Amino acid sequence: MTARYIGMNARTGRQISELEHIQQSLHKILTTPIGSRVMRRNFGSMIPDLIDKPLNGKTRMQVMAACVMAIQAWEPRVDLVSVALRLGDAASDLYADIELARRDGPSAGKTSKLQISLKA
Repeated sequence: MTARYIGMNARTGRQISELEHIQQSLHKILTTPIGSRVMRRNFGSMIPDLIDKPLNGKTRMQVMAACVMAIQAWEPRVDLVSVALRLGDAASDLYADIELARRDGPSAGKTSKLQISLKA
């Protein structure tokens, strides 16, 4: 089976696979502040507004809820299975570990786990 390519890497311009394109899209969705896109004011998530708050239980829950709401609103290719937050090696690194099920194409129903950096 040959790999299908549906997108372009935003940094390199090279072709990327479907799952890599979804990962890139999720990063863009989660790190874009709502109201910052001129023709799409509702695009993005609340995470940039929460990222500088103390990472206590309340903020963790708000960030996870913001992940769920933004992904459900802006990424029609996936259904969320779970979202968990994890700190990286540096104190400023925060990651969303996302398990998702594909909705589209030959991969429909297949689950995947992605790690999305919440650093813009």
